[in-house]
Amino acid sequence: MSTGQEQLQDYMRLPAEVLYREELEALRREDTGRIPAGWQMSPRAVFTFIAGGKAGSKVITPKYIGNTRLIEMAVATLVTDRALLLIGEPGTAKSWLSENLAAAIYGNSGLVVQGTAGTSEEHVRYSWNYAMLLANGPTPEALVKSPIMRAMEDGGIARFEEISRCASEVQDALISILSEKTISVPELGKEAGARKGFSIIATANTRDRGVNEMSAALKRRFNIIVLPAPSDIETELSIVKKRVAEIASSYELQAAVPADDALLKVVTIFRELRSGMTLDKKEKVKTPAGVISTAEAISLLTNSMALAASFGSGKLTDSDLAAGLQGAIVKDDDKDKLVWKEYLDNVMKKKGTEWRGLYQACKEMNE
Repeated sequence: MSTGQEQLQDYMRLPAEVLYREELEALRREDTGRIPAGWQMSPRAVFTFIAGGKAGSKVITPKYIGNTRLIEMAVATLVTDRALLLIGEPGTAKSWLSENLAAAIYGNSGLVVQGTAGTSEEHVRYSWNYAMLLANGPTPEALVKSPIMRAMEDGGIARFEEISRCASEVQDALISILSEKTISVPELGKEAGARKGFSIIATANTRDRGVNEMSAALKRRFNIIVLPAPSDIETELSIVKKRVAEIASSYELQAAVPADDALLKVVTIFRELRSGMTLDKKEKVKTPAGVISTAEAISLLTNSMALAASFGSGKLTDSDLAAGLQGAIVKDDDKDKLVWKEYLDNVMKKKGTEWRGLYQACKEMNE
């Protein structure tokens, strides 16, 4: 193993362009399609990077498991001058998809504005190094460019995470950028224009609706794609199994990967609590206040593996799963504890002998 590879393994999380460097290089090498200005590969190669396939003899792993038409729509949007807005419930891979699209198209997924209540217009446009500003006045050297401004000047992709968590005046700052494709810097008497290839991929959480509603003017600047939760249990199982294996490998967890029946139990519980109905649609189920997403199921299973590796035999037990389920479903709301108790007694208890061990472990944990 080279020194460079050893150093990369020290990082908890690598950006997509580094994590999948070999796949991206293979796709660029085998790409015979027309490459749009500012892009590093053709739209078809970007699609293959996201949906999976082959580039020569190199296997390209799928990054998004779901409706591939949505991937085509996302890539096609970025070929034009329209920005892309990915909307969905928590855990529907919005950020993951935006990161991998930016990595494939631009080769850099790190130009990110994180939307929060504290995000200001300066984070969207530019700010100043105030020590230099006070010493020399406004100069190009004192200008601190935002990720969006840097993407504009380089013809790249900027990402705007959780855009609907920003105040309306911050969101409005995007309207002129997306319309005029310039950022004015009146202090320097200049304008930063966007080179070909520039675009923005924004994400918004449907749970944040009503926090800071996006204006119709801003929505018109985006092509909006709604990412759904996995439509069927087989798709969700595939996603959970793939990501748990990847994360366990990355963290070098000294525990066995969950067996298929453990994965099935966790995904079944999550789907029933999320939908408010048992899978056979015979019984209604109360839903907890917290998010019961696919991402939460993945986190639960990896946490349970860490528990088994650190304090058990390395083999995932019902007790390890019960601890993870308790933390994932019962958050800070006392009602969640009652919802979970009712689910245990009215649904899980009736699922048969193969569920008995998990039921007992969950019951003890919830008391």
